[in-house]
Amino acid sequence: MTTTTTTAATAPVLAPVTAPAARRRRRSLAPGRRLPASRLVGPALLLAVWAAASAAGRLDPGAVPAPWTVLRTGVHLWTDGTLTTDILTSLQRAGAGFAIGLTAGVVLALVSGLSRVGEALIDGSVQLNRAIPTLGLIPLFILWLGIGETFKIAIIAIVVYIPIYLNTHAALSGIDHRFVELAEVQGLSRLAFVRQIVIPGALPGFFVGLRLGVTGSWLGLVVLEQINATSGLGYLMFQAQNYGQSDVILVGLLVYGVFGLVSDSAVRIVERRVLSWRRTLSN
Repeated sequence: MTTTTTTAATAPVLAPVTAPAARRRRRSLAPGRRLPASRLVGPALLLAVWAAASAAGRLDPGAVPAPWTVLRTGVHLWTDGTLTTDILTSLQRAGAGFAIGLTAGVVLALVSGLSRVGEALIDGSVQLNRAIPTLGLIPLFILWLGIGETFKIAIIAIVVYIPIYLNTHAALSGIDHRFVELAEVQGLSRLAFVRQIVIPGALPGFFVGLRLGVTGSWLGLVVLEQINATSGLGYLMFQAQNYGQSDVILVGLLVYGVFGLVSDSAVRIVERRVLSWRRTLSN
């Protein structure tokens, strides 16, 4: 008697992937994912190259002083009170202009994004303002507001509000129409619709604009503090230029850079916490 043996083709059995393992795999595949501290790798590498080139005599000390020379100058300016006074003045200007620009950008974006009449009245004017170089408005604002602090704060506010408005308005316009229909079916009130659908939908765009606005406030400040100013980091750099003090100029630039990096990182941290519900490659 012949015994017939049937061999079944066996498929490879894949082990179930647990949620933590899947999350780790997704994060490992995420392009551009970085830990907060790793953002300092690039500046640290640049500093190392700068120090090595200075030590090797590849850089002209009169044009590009060594890092230790800049550090020594910064410590001296800090201990004699010059740098602290200029930093506080710059922070006050940037903070006042940023607060006004943030408020204006959010309010205008909400009015324009939630109302057809508001969009007709506001969006075209903002787009026109966007097309005009903001720093080109300085002579006109000096005539209107004088050459004191007011025009500086006003220019910073314009630099800040434009990206906040544009990105927030774009996020409002991009809200899926199905959510609007769902709100109508659920019978949500206007206030509940704004609170539960509009604001969460606009937050990602708002934070993009906020990061651009923070950076723009520091960029504008560099120029504005060289116009009829008696204190501030820009004034410090302008005076150093007149006396050929490149080390002082580099101190001012480094302080601006640190402020820009810290403020941008702070916005990113707040963004991660506020938008923790949103699953992205960076979560």
